[in-house]
Amino acid sequence: MRVRLALTAAGLLAAVTAATAPLAHAGGADGLSVDGFGLVAADSTVTLSGTYRCLDDSAGPVLVGSTLVQGSRSAGIGGTRAVCDGRLHTWVNTSVVKDPAYQPGTAHVRATLMQLTTGETGLPTPGFLATETSDVELYEG
Repeated sequence: MRVRLALTAAGLLAAVTAATAPLAHAGGADGLSVDGFGLVAADSTVTLSGTYRCLDDSAGPVLVGSTLVQGSRSAGIGGTRAVCDGRLHTWVNTSVVKDPAYQPGTAHVRATLMQLTTGETGLPTPGFLATETSDVELYEG
């Protein structure tokens, strides 16, 4: 069990490093990345993560959303309020997804960095600052 955990931890660290490298050099622009792995717990809790950078949230709040796709199954996995200070930040989205539950293995994540602004009608209107689609490996965790 310890060997498996050590190998999983090493793999997760390598995936984080690989996923954050392109965004870390993106300069002064809004950007988003998805880590190459996710976790599925025994209680069907799914956890996805990555990094983001945004420059300005003065027009309205900025959120990081994610959708997990595996086979014909697709579900939104949480949402995170972004801090827009031009720095690189991590995001982690978690949600319990059952009926049918996700399984360890290959999946896809669609992530968005979205700003909500007030439209002419006074209702919030989404504006997409960045999107990312990435293959991920789901691990039991």
